[in-house]
Amino acid sequence: MTGWDISPSGVQGVLKETAQAAEGLSNTGKALQETLPSAAGSAGTIQQGGVERSGVQGPVAAALGEFFAAYQEKLMYVAVRTSNSLNGAADATNAYVKGDLNMAARAQANALKEPKIDLPGADGQQGGK
Repeated sequence: MTGWDISPSGVQGVLKETAQAAEGLSNTGKALQETLPSAAGSAGTIQQGGVERSGVQGPVAAALGEFFAAYQEKLMYVAVRTSNSLNGAADATNAYVKGDLNMAARAQANALKEPKIDLPGADGQQGGK
C-alpha cells in the first residue's frame, strides 16, 4: 500500500506563492479589460474621402475587439481554474491534517482504555474463557 507524505507547511508555502502569481495574472486581465477599449479608441476610425466617420472602427480597433472576444473566455477559464485548484489543494491538505488528528485521537483513546487481562484458568476455563 502506498502512503501519504504531505507537508502541510510546504503546501501552504506553495499555495501562497501560487496565489501571488494568480493575483498578478488577475491584475493583468483587469488591466487588459481597462486598456483595450482605450487602445481600440485610440487606433482611430475609418475615414472616407478625408472625412472621419464617427463611430466606425478602423481595422486595428476591430482586430483588438476580435482578439479580446476570442480570448476573454479562455482568460476567465484560467482564472476560475486556478482559484478552484488552489481551494482544492487547501481543502485536501486540511482534510489530511484532520485525518491525522482523528487517527492520533483514536490511538490515544485506545492507549487509555482499561486493559483486559486474560489469565489462563480464570473462571474455571483454560485461557480465561
